[in-house]
Amino acid sequence: MKRAVFLDRDGTLNIERHYLHDPDQLEIIPGTGPALRRLMDAGFALFIVTNQSGIGRGYYTEEDMHAVNTKLAETLTADGVRFEKIYFAPESPEDESLGRKPSPKFLQEAVTEFSIDLAQSYMVGDKTADLQCGWNAGVKKSILVRTGYGAELEQADPITVAPAAIVEDIGAVADWILSDQ
Repeated sequence: MKRAVFLDRDGTLNIERHYLHDPDQLEIIPGTGPALRRLMDAGFALFIVTNQSGIGRGYYTEEDMHAVNTKLAETLTADGVRFEKIYFAPESPEDESLGRKPSPKFLQEAVTEFSIDLAQSYMVGDKTADLQCGWNAGVKKSILVRTGYGAELEQADPITVAPAAIVEDIGAVADWILSDQ
């Protein structure tokens, strides 16, 4: 079985833009590519797990989201980064959804699809739902990045985030994970 790092997209890999749907607005957080490459070189499979409620709310289309994901993936290939799969939940929070974080459904699907060992894997994000997704799936550790909404969340709800590792950005995520081996 393989180890994996499951990553939220907005605010974790790229600068948070309210309902990002235009690839031209995509701005990858500095250092993301080299950090993800270090994780891949250490044997981790990489996945994106993202809630995209703007689709369910009618703010943008699934095609818009795929265009942003394609640009993100293509840009990071310059650093040799490859995502095994991008899982997304298009539903709004008000709609029923089996995959919307904090549901562990997509992480559990990765176990079956890619032979992932969740007990040796990590979930990374900037929101409570990201951390809870990892905890619900039984990952080794959920990691909160202070990019996106992470710093705000750390200040507003320190008790909820206390079980998580808390780091500055995706570069620090790679450092933390690689030191945890």
